[in-house]
Amino acid sequence: MKKKNPLFKLDDLPSPRILATHVPYSALPSSIRDTCRVVYVCRNPLDQFISFCHYVAKLLKNPLNPSLIEESFDLMCRGVSPYGPFWDHVLGYWKASQERLDNVLFLKYEDMKEDPISHFKVLAKFMGFPFSMEEDRQGVIEEILKPCSFDNLKALEVNKTHKNDVGHPNSAYFRKGEVGDWANYLTPSMAERMNKLMKEKFSNASLNFKFY
Repeated sequence: MKKKNPLFKLDDLPSPRILATHVPYSALPSSIRDTCRVVYVCRNPLDQFISFCHYVAKLLKNPLNPSLIEESFDLMCRGVSPYGPFWDHVLGYWKASQERLDNVLFLKYEDMKEDPISHFKVLAKFMGFPFSMEEDRQGVIEEILKPCSFDNLKALEVNKTHKNDVGHPNSAYFRKGEVGDWANYLTPSMAERMNKLMKEKFSNASLNFKFY
């Protein structure tokens, strides 16, 4: 049986299309930057780092190695990561969201966890489908959010047992989804190193992250 090619042409997909990517804003084709709505969700760098370590370990079917965490964390702090330095990636989308309000929406994972309803309203308005006052009163927003919750998505059979087109288990994308889990893996000195780095890199931007 011929294996399905995971690559495809975007034009082959029916419109409207929803695409997910990790590439920096500067690497997006001009056709996307100029015509599409872009929603960027970032996470605090410490939780993002630990989440990625667990993800890789699960793909390799190996337990998470503490020594590997230290080595990988040092690389991250030096700007070595799969999609470029964390701060460049975030700043690229943040600056675009300031310059192109109608095209780029910048969201933080921690804020969405803390107040999902408000951020869902912002997302719906940005996409051109704002909720009416009547829908708000009737609890429509809450009803939509329930099946979209982390726990519900993690419990879906397709995400527990199925694999994606390249053979990676869907379960690898779901672990805890908590804010502050990095504290179970990183030392205070490592956290302080990252904190100083973020203050330096984001000194000219009104950006800060919640770590707990």
